[in-house]
Amino acid sequence: MNKHSSPIKIDVETRYIESQSAPEQDRFVFSYTITITNKGEEAAQLLNRHWLITDSNSHVQEVRGEGVVGEQPHLQPGESYRYTSGAVLQTPVGSMHGSYEMIYDDGIRFDAPIAPFSLAIPRTLH
Repeated sequence: MNKHSSPIKIDVETRYIESQSAPEQDRFVFSYTITITNKGEEAAQLLNRHWLITDSNSHVQEVRGEGVVGEQPHLQPGESYRYTSGAVLQTPVGSMHGSYEMIYDDGIRFDAPIAPFSLAIPRTLH
């Protein structure tokens, strides 16, 4: 692992929540399940989250906050933490990306980048 890559691996699964969506009111609800894995050799804790959520009208929502789903998971090397949250868009297609602010047990902070991923109603991307 080079010193520029994050020791934190982030996997994302997304789902369209049809039962909570109201397309006629431009309300499209998506869930995303994130698995955060510490691939490094030191324990680290997630302190804060930062998201940029963009719909297909280029409307951007910025979300910053402490932890994820009310928790600040502390991950030992090799440990994973999984959670599910949601986003509401005004369009049937959008994307999210961001980062988690992490801290090693020795007090050094670093950002774990979250690569862009799509939020889309099934069958709307060709």
